[in-house]
Amino acid sequence: MTIELLYFDGCPNHDRLLDQLSALLERTGITTLGALHKITDVDDAQRQRFLGSPSLRIDGHDVEPAAAQRDDYGLKCRIYQTTNGLSGLPPDEWILAALNTGTTSN
Repeated sequence: MTIELLYFDGCPNHDRLLDQLSALLERTGITTLGALHKITDVDDAQRQRFLGSPSLRIDGHDVEPAAAQRDDYGLKCRIYQTTNGLSGLPPDEWILAALNTGTTSN
């Protein structure tokens, strides 16, 4: 399983997502180490299909269920549309679903 957290310097939420992810990994017993990828410029954002900071991918797939239909790449703070409203972080349910998919596909 590959876990990637993509961010840019100055994002107020990437440290919070790192803490959230660490807690979820500990809770589920998954010991896979994640990788941090700093996006440095607009070209890098386009190459990486970066939907904003922070973004979390499990095995190359964004944890946001509708992310595959999006193409609004760029250096920006990411806002997630959740059932509880707008948030700077993806909900635990999305992350856990992606982690579960990753553990069952290997």
